[in-house]
Amino acid sequence: MMQEFKQFAVKGNVIDLAVGVIIGGAFGKIVGSMVDDVIMPVVGSIFGNLDFSNLYLALGAIPEGTAPTLAAVREAGVPVLAYGSFISVAINFLILAFIIFLMIKQINRLKKAEPPPAPPATPEDIVLLREIRDSLKK
Repeated sequence: MMQEFKQFAVKGNVIDLAVGVIIGGAFGKIVGSMVDDVIMPVVGSIFGNLDFSNLYLALGAIPEGTAPTLAAVREAGVPVLAYGSFISVAINFLILAFIIFLMIKQINRLKKAEPPPAPPATPEDIVLLREIRDSLKK
């Protein structure tokens, strides 16, 4: 059983998958930062300095004196529907999916094999034999 597991774990596909997951995790953090720190502030400024990370709908009574931020309301123990965070995550997903689409498209373009070379010309004796065969059929 250990030998089978060792063979499975050392297979190239499993190692490639592990490397892909690690790189994907790091790439996800880069895209997350780009969305949170670059794109969402620009989108928020287009909509009048709106901060998407603080968009929420309180599902309970907010105690008096609580700051109207998502973090303060959560800290007060009020259940919230944080749709601003969802918008950020949805944009993050769309960007990540688009980048992966472009990467796969490029990989597929590079993988395309050159068209196979034209078959070599048929030798003259074969052509002659075919002509004889065709004339005998008539």
